[in-house]
Amino acid sequence: MTDLPQKTGWNPDDYRIARRKMVELQLKKRGIRDARVLETMFRVPRHLFVDEAMAAQSYSDSPLPIGHGQTISQPYIVALMVEALNLKPSDKVLEIGSGSGYQTAILAALAGEVFGVERLEAIYQRGRENLQRLGSANIHLKLDDGTLGWPENSPYDAIVVAAGGPKVPQPLVDQLAPGGRLIVPVGPTEKSQQLTLVTKDPQGVISRTPLADCRFVALVGHHGW
Repeated sequence: MTDLPQKTGWNPDDYRIARRKMVELQLKKRGIRDARVLETMFRVPRHLFVDEAMAAQSYSDSPLPIGHGQTISQPYIVALMVEALNLKPSDKVLEIGSGSGYQTAILAALAGEVFGVERLEAIYQRGRENLQRLGSANIHLKLDDGTLGWPENSPYDAIVVAAGGPKVPQPLVDQLAPGGRLIVPVGPTEKSQQLTLVTKDPQGVISRTPLADCRFVALVGHHGW
């Protein structure tokens, strides 16, 4: 597991009890079992990725707004998605919808490299600043249409999409390595979506497994809404 550097402005003891309760009551009790995921969710300070005025709510069992109609996902959903990816320390990960950077930081602590794409400039800049404060060195971000992926750095061992689209974007499937895992919410914007795990076997055969109902902001782009 990649160490999380301690930067000026982050006291690792801030909200420590709240983080532990989050892990015990929201994650373990709902079936999250991966010890690396649980430890990382405890260590990453979610309160740094929301507005300061909302810091006291940052470990609540709900998504929180981060501006421009976007949200930081519910802790349980983040843990569920990350656990389903079954990440290894050497994995290269693509994240679509990096937002304020919380899930990006989780991924960076579990994988070798993380490539995050965000389409909204204000959110992109905020995410960059948040992750710079945390000090993770294995994260690469760009401002772009995430439904196109990031082909220059493909293939990826794992891809996670933090927005709901009408279908699985084909460019992301194409950029998935043999043996890779892709997790994406699929379904209409006005109703709940189906969190879907897409896998590509060593021969390139694609399989899909539904994981849970969920509700995400819309995946906007050429291969989204």
